[in-house]
Amino acid sequence: MKREVLKLAILIVLAVVLLILAFTLGNIFRSNEPPISDGLSDNQLPDTSATPITIGAGFSIETFAKDLAGARVMARDGFGNFWVSQPSEGRVSLVTVEEGKVTRVDPVFRGLNRPHGLAIDPQNAFLLYIAETDKISRVPINRDGPMEKIADLPAGGGHFTRTIAFGPDDRLYVSIGSSCNVCNEDDPRRAAIYSMERDGSDFRPVATGLRNAVFFDWSYIDGRMWATEMGRDNLGDDLPPDEINIVEEGKNYGWPICYGKNIHDTNFDKNTYIRNPCEEPFEMPSYINIEAHSAPLGLVFVPEEGWPEEYWYDLFVAYHGSWNRSVPTGYKIARIPLDDKGRKTGPIEDFISGWLTADGRVLGRPVDILLEPGGMMYISDDHSGVIYKVTVDRLD
Repeated sequence: MKREVLKLAILIVLAVVLLILAFTLGNIFRSNEPPISDGLSDNQLPDTSATPITIGAGFSIETFAKDLAGARVMARDGFGNFWVSQPSEGRVSLVTVEEGKVTRVDPVFRGLNRPHGLAIDPQNAFLLYIAETDKISRVPINRDGPMEKIADLPAGGGHFTRTIAFGPDDRLYVSIGSSCNVCNEDDPRRAAIYSMERDGSDFRPVATGLRNAVFFDWSYIDGRMWATEMGRDNLGDDLPPDEINIVEEGKNYGWPICYGKNIHDTNFDKNTYIRNPCEEPFEMPSYINIEAHSAPLGLVFVPEEGWPEEYWYDLFVAYHGSWNRSVPTGYKIARIPLDDKGRKTGPIEDFISGWLTADGRVLGRPVDILLEPGGMMYISDDHSGVIYKVTVDRLD
């Protein structure tokens, strides 16, 4: 009897030891694993049970990828996968897509200095360009290889984001925000857009006086460059307007002494002038004004293929949302109706909304937009750490 009791006691002790060991090893291995997502089986938007996201008629929206804390810029490579910058995490992650579904999310590049801009070389679909706050580098993604720095960028102060994209002229463009809310910059590279050859050479200014033109794109109709622009703070709820500008080489867009439709910022600039300092050709006015503090970020033109005809040539803009306004604004995707000449044909309207609830809760903050001819749209959200997918349900 005593022997059986002893055996039972030994078995119980061994079981307890094995359970503790399994739990400990499980935690060890789990802590060393990169975040991996197998997609969302229910395709539900985060926290939308109380206030559902609303979208234009004839479209559907679902969560495409998750586990992407602070997701900002997206770029699609030659494999059909997505690269996503996460400046708050100091990394760039690979979102692997198989048969239209996300199968993995892997933080491939870590320990970076607030990486933001991403671009795939149009001459090499497997060469990724990454813009950190102080430099631009490139790295092959179809084989092992070192990250090669091609350009240094000014860092410090405010507006750390650096966004990059290849233009129709095959040059690489970079937007560099101001170091402050409103000031006279010592470094001419701040509050400007520059361009360079793909190896970083021939680094030269494109346009200046752009306080924080975080995102830009080119019209597929006429090749003109458009950029979103955030106005300065501390002038109240309704001033100055945020802007969309058509960026022309060699032009100055007014900051820090002018804003909107060439309005003189006398709150900052106390100088007396013989001529009005805010007028063409000296300073360029905004092309479209947006409600102050909406924080416009990603913008993209709607193509014809796979999209309803009433949307052709229109501009989608991501309003990231206000942080310094008594009545919050933004937190949505806006649609700006345009004709084939880029002329505004009607009022700005909401295309996707609901990320800001009626009681002031924030469910999401859209950042970047990728649009594909087949009627697909992808939107990054740095608040919820996800990517949404929008599809066209029907074509009239």
